[in-house]
Amino acid sequence: MDMAIGARPTSNITPKALPVSSRNFHSVKLSSISGRSWLKRQFLGGPLSIKTNSKTLTTPLRSSVKCSVSEATEAATEKKIQLVRRDDIRNIAIVAHVDHGKTTLVDAMLRQSKVFRDNQFVQERIMDSNDLERERGITILSKNTSITYKDTKINIIDTPGHSDFGGEVERILNMVEGVLLVVDSVEGPMPQTRFVLKKALEFGHSVIVVINKIDRPSARPDYVINSTFELFIELNATDEQCDFQVIYASGLKGQAGLSPENLADDLGPLFESVVRCIPGPQIAKDGSLQMLATNIEYDEHKGRIAIGRLHAGMLHKGMDVRICTSEDQCRFGRVSELFVYEKFFRVPTELVEAGDICAVCGIDDIQIGETIADKTAGKPLPSIKVEEPTVRMAFSINISPFVGREGKYVTSRNLRDRLYRELERNLAMKVEDGETSDTFIVSGRGTLHITILIENMRREGYEFMVGPPKVINKRVDDKLLEPFEIAIVEVPEEYVGPVVELLGRRRGHMIDMQGTGSEGTTFMKYKIPTRGLLGLRNSILTVTRGTAVLNTIFDEYGPWAGDISTRDLGSLVAFEDGTSTTYALASSQDRGQMFIGPGVDVYKGQIIGIHQRPGDLSLNVCKKKAATNVRSNKEQTVVLDSPMEYSLDDCIEYIQEDELVEVTPSSIRMCKNHKTTKKLR
Repeated sequence: MDMAIGARPTSNITPKALPVSSRNFHSVKLSSISGRSWLKRQFLGGPLSIKTNSKTLTTPLRSSVKCSVSEATEAATEKKIQLVRRDDIRNIAIVAHVDHGKTTLVDAMLRQSKVFRDNQFVQERIMDSNDLERERGITILSKNTSITYKDTKINIIDTPGHSDFGGEVERILNMVEGVLLVVDSVEGPMPQTRFVLKKALEFGHSVIVVINKIDRPSARPDYVINSTFELFIELNATDEQCDFQVIYASGLKGQAGLSPENLADDLGPLFESVVRCIPGPQIAKDGSLQMLATNIEYDEHKGRIAIGRLHAGMLHKGMDVRICTSEDQCRFGRVSELFVYEKFFRVPTELVEAGDICAVCGIDDIQIGETIADKTAGKPLPSIKVEEPTVRMAFSINISPFVGREGKYVTSRNLRDRLYRELERNLAMKVEDGETSDTFIVSGRGTLHITILIENMRREGYEFMVGPPKVINKRVDDKLLEPFEIAIVEVPEEYVGPVVELLGRRRGHMIDMQGTGSEGTTFMKYKIPTRGLLGLRNSILTVTRGTAVLNTIFDEYGPWAGDISTRDLGSLVAFEDGTSTTYALASSQDRGQMFIGPGVDVYKGQIIGIHQRPGDLSLNVCKKKAATNVRSNKEQTVVLDSPMEYSLDDCIEYIQEDELVEVTPSSIRMCKNHKTTKKLR
């Protein structure tokens, strides 16, 4: 019997009075959402209304997985006769909040697709190939791979989960027709989940929701699906997009299923859902060549490599093409080599048809957002747009007495060339010339976004200084506006009080607060100025003894929230140049916490510790014990406290307006900015 269900989240109206075809409803076929009981419990005030009148039916149900997104796209194809769909290819992006298991899930998909030999050693999180990604345990750059499932090629793009790298996700969505939205079975939708889902829905992509880590003891799949559905409604998703397929999975074990209690032995249900629910690429096979350069890689032998999806036509090796920008400014080039992605590698090919993702070599000056088009009749595709940056930092040449000791590139010309070269690949970043010729203003999505650039530069041999992060304000109708962010803090119950007090001092407003499961964890949701987040991570870890988890994402620009004090204590500053001694440090450590131990070279103005009171204090840590022969008493044993070890992220969070971080390949130091100090006086 054919059935359709009409549902509205309003208890005042009886379901029988609701027309099934209403636009405000979210039609859900029984076969398309495996955990359908949640919808009845959450959004229906009474029993389900099942219509059997053939006039109100849209599509008959089938026993297999069938997504209404696919039906909608097929209907659109009939209207555009010149466009056809390729059924042998699926292009998908895996998107999620940080640490929800995207890269681990891709690992399992690659292993079960026989990408690697049975006896081949494969390290964990193989898609995180960058050294920095492995050290920090996060994905920074998006990466391509592909698998084959039942004669269907599935191009997979692994994306970053941290909000600071949202620009990577935004441009990658140009290459795909659908996304796997991975959500943690305990945490549910988090700030970055909302961001990536919003972008995917704006592109009109179909979505498969993967409830990952379903094997966790405190998993709560019903709550997670409810929250995800509510998120779809909040983001104004269409009826077809709300009719999403739900897959329950354990990426670590490589299992998936249509219900949390009945997981298959492999990821077969996930692969099947991708093939059935994600539409193939819609292409103009006989049209003029069009390919949007979505990503850029560099190879020492092949030069610049442009990566993107072929929207129309065919691309041949050795083909003459036109490279167009959005302003209709065109130049000509030739494709020297052509690659497609097969399994975990780039494979050379002679021909690429529309709909597939490929890599193009031979165009040395191509930029992200440019279109590779037909030489005679080529037209540019719409360029890639990303959201504006919210935080900026000042980069300058190293002016400390230790300049040139460790770095290879120390001049302003080296610094300028490297920063502007970063813009070629990092669309969400901006670089401007500063007040002086040796100062540059770098703007990004967040502190971590710029910190990753700093870390990469120091590993490449650059030596420079950076100032404290500052928010980018706007002035509209003579009103000063500043960026606000949504912060979600996950903290044990016993530390809720100190966290609430800390966020309150930083002008944060609590939006929501709830406890979760048997783990004794409390989730708190705040709206807080971006200024209040600067330096917050260390403070919140201190008051919670390292147990808090902080996630943030940009929300909107709002009225200036007022003054915020981010640091109460001053700094301990070196009094003179020299080498620190045990004798001097023994008396200095009574003044506060030290950053250095004995035998360390320091210079005048270097920050060597945290003062235990407000205001800065100059100390002589190079003083030596007088070597006279009049002392006959025994030498006293001096016990020094272990110095605090600050990472690059910690130093950038610590410094204030009149302080700088000195970055070299081997060392990270902090010092007073003499130029700013003179201005303040």
